[in-house]
Amino acid sequence: MNHPSTGAPGQALMRRSGRLNLVAAGAFVLGGSLFALGAAFAQLDVGTLATVNISYLVGGGFFSLGGYASILLVVNAGRDDRSRASVVPMRWWGYRPHQRDWLSAVVLFVGTLLFAVSLVAAFAQGLTPRQSNGWIWLPDILGCVCFLASGHLAMLQMGGGHVEVHVHELGWWVVLINQIGSVLFFLAGLAAFTRPTTSTALDAGLVNWGTFAGAACFAVGGALQAFDTPTSTRTVVQHSP
Repeated sequence: MNHPSTGAPGQALMRRSGRLNLVAAGAFVLGGSLFALGAAFAQLDVGTLATVNISYLVGGGFFSLGGYASILLVVNAGRDDRSRASVVPMRWWGYRPHQRDWLSAVVLFVGTLLFAVSLVAAFAQGLTPRQSNGWIWLPDILGCVCFLASGHLAMLQMGGGHVEVHVHELGWWVVLINQIGSVLFFLAGLAAFTRPTTSTALDAGLVNWGTFAGAACFAVGGALQAFDTPTSTRTVVQHSP
């Protein structure tokens, strides 16, 4: 019996995984770059609020694409005997809750959808502090928690159930850099809470710089991921605010 990484079927599966990996990597590079650009615009007061929100929204779309591609990497990994013998059709979804890499990718994707709610709501005008916190801040902070959880699951996947250091593995650096980005996004998310008394964020500077630095981490992580050999989505776990 051929190993899934050898023979024509195995080579086809590897090419498919390679293409999915590049899609995910490119999506995170673009998403992170657009988020960093939006944060820079906001901090330096360049352009209008709509310009900032559009940068975030488009970047969020790329993050969602990267999250979905991460799921496809897991469900098309070719781990069953059928895929060893022949190239099975492309799977567009799969349910594998017993796998950490699948859980990591799905939690990541859910996080991007929560961010999408926040990013769309940001275009609304005349919101009260309560409405702003409910429609913008709450889904944003929940999305940040999803990214942190996804990154932790990815670290466990890399360490075989433990958080370990693997400095000689490119995939480990991708996960680490993205997790640092998730922490920065979480701090920025906390600082974005709207004060009821002043209708302003707790710390606008932290919101912008935290988002900028976190987005830069995801852009770098995506660039490194493009050079990694995909074996699962352990190398594609990443965010946005």
